[in-house]
Amino acid sequence: MEDQFNVLRQMYVDFNARTIDAVLAQLHEDVVWPNGWEGGTVAGRDAVRHYWMRQWAAINPTVVPQEFVLLSDQRILVRVHQRVQSLAGDLISDEVISHIYSFDQGLIRSMEIARTLA
Repeated sequence: MEDQFNVLRQMYVDFNARTIDAVLAQLHEDVVWPNGWEGGTVAGRDAVRHYWMRQWAAINPTVVPQEFVLLSDQRILVRVHQRVQSLAGDLISDEVISHIYSFDQGLIRSMEIARTLA
């Protein structure tokens, strides 16, 4: 489980640095990812790349993990501090939310966003 925690820690570092290829390398080819910005989900690495590129062209999110919890179903809940700013630097949101991950063959298979803490 510690390996998966380390994958997630590095993924957040890479996401915040906008090192998209490093983040995508941690995702399963058929990953299902929430579109927390516009709603719905996207499926597959290419769709996630496209989603993030559009998002980063419009807003500046920063997500810092605060706590990692192994759930009874082997998924991992990560409580994160999420700040979203406009490209001009105006604060859009500042909140603690939960991300819930599943893994497949060492890669992130899916992520869900929970607005309330689990």
